[in-house]
Amino acid sequence: MSKAPPTPKGFRDILPPLAAKRRQTINTIVGVLEEFGFVPIETPTIEFAETLTGKYGDEERLIYKFKDRGDRELALRYDLTVPLARFIADNQSLIAKGPFSRYQIGQVFRGENPQAGRWREFTQFDFDTVGSNEAGEDAKIIACAIKATRKLGLQKAQLAVNDRKNFENIPINVIRAYDKLHKIGREGVEKELVAGGYTNEETIDYLKKLENSTPTGNLIKIFELLESQYKLEQNKDFFFDRTLARGLDYYTGAIFELKPDNNPASLSIGAGGRYDNLIGMFAGKQIPAVGFSFGLDRLTNLL
Repeated sequence: MSKAPPTPKGFRDILPPLAAKRRQTINTIVGVLEEFGFVPIETPTIEFAETLTGKYGDEERLIYKFKDRGDRELALRYDLTVPLARFIADNQSLIAKGPFSRYQIGQVFRGENPQAGRWREFTQFDFDTVGSNEAGEDAKIIACAIKATRKLGLQKAQLAVNDRKNFENIPINVIRAYDKLHKIGREGVEKELVAGGYTNEETIDYLKKLENSTPTGNLIKIFELLESQYKLEQNKDFFFDRTLARGLDYYTGAIFELKPDNNPASLSIGAGGRYDNLIGMFAGKQIPAVGFSFGLDRLTNLL
């Protein structure tokens, strides 16, 4: 009997039991999002490479790029957020009368080493609100993520929240190093910064500033809305995490990661934040946005 050809490393088949579980998870989340007024859209799996490049910082090296028969530079989408920004720039009538809230489920591709719950091709489930810079939209996104998680049965999951404003006047490579704190420890962060050319004194000063950060006025307002409007509890449903940095360059305000418990070091099962400048790269004017993405593989692994 001949042996079937293997799939490439980081790519896989999904058998019926897992496919059914994934579909049930998606349907549960969709039910919550549609209660909050989100509508579905779809975007292409392939974009022009220039659409994706220059948006992800150091992570850009993970984008799958190739040329087609017309010698055009194309790329497989790295996430669903940058394609959304391009989509909104092409369809600005959607936000002419107010914020536009969408959800999308789709395959994304990253040329990284496979790890627990992460493959080179995986499914993201995104939902975003575009066209408003109000803290109430940040609170709605957070509330949707928590409500969907609870409906899936993850009663101990919590959302870690911080604000990129806490990183003002700190170099981007310091932020990227600090984002690895729970993976490599404080000593590892210090070593990476010193190896990157910072003096011991500069390294200590930057880390001290980060470790002394507190909720910004923006976060305080979001937390108040979560408690008053959505009846969520701090340190039960969400918590302030001064160590949370989020490595992608396009975040501008509140940032968040969904943890299966209250441990900031736990693997994230979803993440997001506010990105008020990204769409403007395509639209020629600033269009604010905030969103969240579930990692479907890690999420279903916990259920």
